Amino acid sequence: MPKIALVGAGSVVFARRFLQDVVGTPSLADSDIALMDVSEDRLDLIGSYTRRLVSDMGTSATVDTTTDRLRALEGADYVITTIRVGDDLAIDQGIPLEYGLDQSVADTIGPGGVFKALRTVPSLLDICEDMERACPDALLLQYTNPMAMACWAIAEATDIQAVGLCHSVQNTTAQLAGYIGAPRESVSAWVAGINHMAWFLRFERDGEDAYPDLWDALENDETFALDPVRFEVMRHFGFFVSESTRHMSEYVPYFRTKAERMERFGLNAISTDLSRLETRNDAYFAAMRDEVAGETPLSAEPSDEYASIIMNSIETGEPSVINGNVPNFGLISSLAEGACVEVPCLVDDLGLHPMAVGELPPQLAALCRSNMAVQELAVRAVLDGSRDAARHAVMLDPLTSATLSLDEIDSMFDEMWAAHGDQLGIYS
Repeated sequence: MPKIALVGAGSVVFARRFLQDVVGTPSLADSDIALMDVSEDRLDLIGSYTRRLVSDMGTSATVDTTTDRLRALEGADYVITTIRVGDDLAIDQGIPLEYGLDQSVADTIGPGGVFKALRTVPSLLDICEDMERACPDALLLQYTNPMAMACWAIAEATDIQAVGLCHSVQNTTAQLAGYIGAPRESVSAWVAGINHMAWFLRFERDGEDAYPDLWDALENDETFALDPVRFEVMRHFGFFVSESTRHMSEYVPYFRTKAERMERFGLNAISTDLSRLETRNDAYFAAMRDEVAGETPLSAEPSDEYASIIMNSIETGEPSVINGNVPNFGLISSLAEGACVEVPCLVDDLGLHPMAVGELPPQLAALCRSNMAVQELAVRAVLDGSRDAARHAVMLDPLTSATLSLDEIDSMFDEMWAAHGDQLGIYS
């Protein structure tokens, strides 16, 4: 049985889903599971949950909890990263909002995404360095945002075999099935681009083109209202995109620069309660504590996450196809070589095999490039320790540059930098 190390196991929402997938997959159910987190309280909770899940499911999995990362990684076959480093919405969203820049999520693009990369990617590179010592042949299943920036830096700076994983393609495929009134199992898709801006180049129902049905759905006011930004992007650019209306609205400059436009597309200004992330996490922890303490046996409900699918294919040889974030070496010819792209990947007992897509339609490639410029400068900032590169990354962001002047961006950047205190001490 493989050894699976989950680094950042205190991310209880993802960890709960992931562990149910592992215990519920026969080829993985008896694995050695190492749970690592820097928070002992979180670790105790997820450890108790996992041991209870293993017992209730009747598997022979072993569970080790530790704050020692090298101990968790030692001899691992698979490493999963889901970490947060110093996230503070009062900085990442609050300061830009004071300047009139209303981000929706602020953790993968824009000023919030760039500063999250500055904080987070060095920690991911440290994990990779530990992997090179403790489990150099392990496969890194990387779930931490900002996905594209993180995976780009990992590929450039380390020799670790890694793939970045998200759930936007699976979720969107299910949503599209609903929009056209089709069973989920009847639809399939060929999707490629960059993380959160991957394009449904083909969308089929029972082997037939389903885009005509999707265009009909766009013209239905009730259906359009369910996903207005993505349908509007499809109306003008010809293809549906992988990220939600709320999140996609911050990747492009068209939707969040005027209050009336935001209202039209259902993008109400962000909540002024910038502690909502902490409040939400508290609710998740309370729910898990109740679950562990309860008398109802825990069960393993399968999810659409790719991690267990990948591990099962490698362990059994049963092939699968997932969408992964990988370096662009001959995969999408109209995007920069070496950048991080999201493409279909075949998985079997020989590992992960990214598939060549060729050229994207030029308008889609151009939209991707507008975000890749931000990603590239953020990666340079991390790898070169450059504050200037980070500043330029924020200046190049499409939504930021459509909302603020260069002087305003400069002031906002300096204020966000100062608010981080010693967290950014490695940069000059």
